[in-house]
Amino acid sequence: MSQGTETGRSDGARGDAAATPAAGVNFIRTIIESELAVDKFVQRRWSGRPGPGAQQLAGALDPARIRTRFPPEPNGYLHFGHAKSICLNFGLAQDYGGRCHLRFDDTNPEKEEQEYVDSIVDAVRWLGFSWQVDALDDTPGETNLYFASDYFAWMVAFAEHLIASGNAYVDSQSADEMRATRGTLTEPGQDSPFRTRSVEENMDLFKRMQRGEFADGTHVLRAKIDMASANINLRDPAIYRIRHASHHNTGERWCVYPMYTYAHPIEDALENITHSICTLEFADQRPFYDWLLERLAEGGLLQRPLPQQIEFSRLNLTYIVLSKRKLIQLVDEGHVGGWDDPRLPTLVGARRRGYPAEGFRLFAERVGVSRSESLIDYSLLEDCMREVLNASAERRVAVLDPLRLIIDNYPADAGEACSAPNHPQRPDLGTRALPFGRELWIEREDFMLQPSKGYHRLYPGNTVRLRYAYVVRCTSVELDADGAPSVVHCEYFPDSKSGTAGADAYKVKGNVHWVAVAGACAAEVRLYDRLFSVPSPGARRADDAPGSERDFRADLNPESRRVVHAQLEPALRTAQPEDRFQFERHGYFVADRVDSQPGAPVFNRTVTLRDSWAEKAAKAGNVAQAEKTAKAKVEKAAKTGAGG
Repeated sequence: MSQGTETGRSDGARGDAAATPAAGVNFIRTIIESELAVDKFVQRRWSGRPGPGAQQLAGALDPARIRTRFPPEPNGYLHFGHAKSICLNFGLAQDYGGRCHLRFDDTNPEKEEQEYVDSIVDAVRWLGFSWQVDALDDTPGETNLYFASDYFAWMVAFAEHLIASGNAYVDSQSADEMRATRGTLTEPGQDSPFRTRSVEENMDLFKRMQRGEFADGTHVLRAKIDMASANINLRDPAIYRIRHASHHNTGERWCVYPMYTYAHPIEDALENITHSICTLEFADQRPFYDWLLERLAEGGLLQRPLPQQIEFSRLNLTYIVLSKRKLIQLVDEGHVGGWDDPRLPTLVGARRRGYPAEGFRLFAERVGVSRSESLIDYSLLEDCMREVLNASAERRVAVLDPLRLIIDNYPADAGEACSAPNHPQRPDLGTRALPFGRELWIEREDFMLQPSKGYHRLYPGNTVRLRYAYVVRCTSVELDADGAPSVVHCEYFPDSKSGTAGADAYKVKGNVHWVAVAGACAAEVRLYDRLFSVPSPGARRADDAPGSERDFRADLNPESRRVVHAQLEPALRTAQPEDRFQFERHGYFVADRVDSQPGAPVFNRTVTLRDSWAEKAAKAGNVAQAEKTAKAKVEKAAKTGAGG
């Protein structure tokens, strides 16, 4: 299921403002192209009062370019929703020959840490984007990496201008008192008893707030707009509060900190952002965004045209939660192994699971950009990952549930090599040698004592081909104390080796993969699945008691992580962290970037070869879920059909 038929970005190559972008049309592109057609941005220049950063900002400007920004708060790890925003903002800038800024909105010192700054920088780079302008560009050396805290001096100066112009005042009510007088959606708010303070008194109080003379919560600076406005966000919103807290970037310099809704438009304006693209929940804040910039422009502090805020629908995916509160709960309570747990919908977790960055870029293009909220089936994300991995991942053989097979008529001291392609659709990647010998490991599910109807693999008396090797016939089986198969015995046909003339003489229905016992790489393999077992974790069910709330943790999938001890072909012993492979028959796997050691890799399953969840839904009679999955695949096929 996708958000309409619109697409989000191109393949990421640098674009030219005069060229037609490679990505499809969406409403944001339509806006940008109409504005570029009338040279709306040619005269954009900062023209404010002198102050910190003026030379840096002025030196970073150039005409006829759009400027977007990705403005995360450094108070947590980025999740899948952020990936869509990153791809959109950086992608639009690339496609139109513009710039995208990475800016940290670090206005809340009590929740921000350098750890989060570092992780965000790493995530944006991993997704394939950069705020550093290419050295071959016409403005070499431009680095568009900023912090809101870089502009704190500007923001204080702008706040003092609002006070001086009668557009802001210091309120000494408590937070509860302000909340009680804010009004409701149907009733207007009430003026603060401090709203009529003189400019002189307000300015004196605000300067004393800056000097740290008051305790936290004693005063706030509020914009003076309209307490009767139908938009609650215009009812004299707070723009500065007192915080005696150390800041990760400015230390103890400030005792007052701006509110996000005040800081964000100022940051956009100072950086000459042309399109401030955000999610729909900020639509109600746009009137204040515009009001603030207009007041500053009227005072000669900013030059028109001013940045414009454009909203799009946020990413909503089935089978996951993106609420920061819920993610923190999962981590703190030990339901997952940390922020980089491969089951968690964080980008650091996705990278550890083996999701390729190209898969996220493809996914962002597939889901598109829309103003309408919709729920995307997780299978679409998995299909994007499969598509990228299918084209790039080399093939290897792994036996995840080993059962010993002995070829009784193969010489005990003999051995040979069988040739296997590294990628069946890419002959340029060559072949590799698989050691073959008398004793092999096969999958336990590839043998049955009493085969069911349609079972074509090994059972007493049946003949199968060992993939890339010989045809064998099962002659006997050894059972353990519980009656389970422990060793399968076979005989092989020496003239049946794959790739030889005699191979065609044998017609068998079963094909079994294997790993030679001698030289096999024993490894831990983690089989990851979806973290939740239902599409909407925490949603009420028909059998829930009336009025009850369902705990989203009750929907955790107990099978989301299984660990097996596998036998792998010897070539995998040298796999490096983050090397990706397709384990034949099993899916796509990655060498864990944290736990793998030289000569002892640990593998994580990235995604299965097929959408097993759609099959489960269909088998369980979940028609609605099956239809969603089918629709997503149809839409995917329609979009990719022209490209093959």
